[in-house]
Amino acid sequence: MQSLKVLVKRLDKDVKMPEYVHEGDAGVDLYASKNMKIEPGGIALVPTGIKIALPKGYEAQVRPKSGLALNHGITVLNTPGTIDAGYRGEIGVIVVNHGRESFEIEKGKKIAQMVFNKVEKAELQEVEELDETSRGKNGFGSTGLD
Repeated sequence: MQSLKVLVKRLDKDVKMPEYVHEGDAGVDLYASKNMKIEPGGIALVPTGIKIALPKGYEAQVRPKSGLALNHGITVLNTPGTIDAGYRGEIGVIVVNHGRESFEIEKGKKIAQMVFNKVEKAELQEVEELDETSRGKNGFGSTGLD
């Protein structure tokens, strides 16, 4: 299997590089580049201290870490956050504290994960009508919970 080459620039020498922790992991872990505190209900942009360059035709998605969500109520607010191939700024993680206590983010600690995906370019075509389906216009909750 050929791997995707993603160029990574650290903004400081002591910033942790993203990494796959276990063989077969889908995403690399992202680490906070500074200490922060997020109060319950608070939202913060957590810097990672890295920039990346993706090849055209790819995106990176920033996703929550399940342990932070389960144990502390910390999640990525705009999940998944999309990083486009042309973006060259610092990767930041928008997190929200849904927990009942303040959450201390320490420099060098895992804050999110990043997954890389191939992107299909769509050709959008305007039409007067769409075909009918069995679902039709039925939306949220229309298939029930059972």
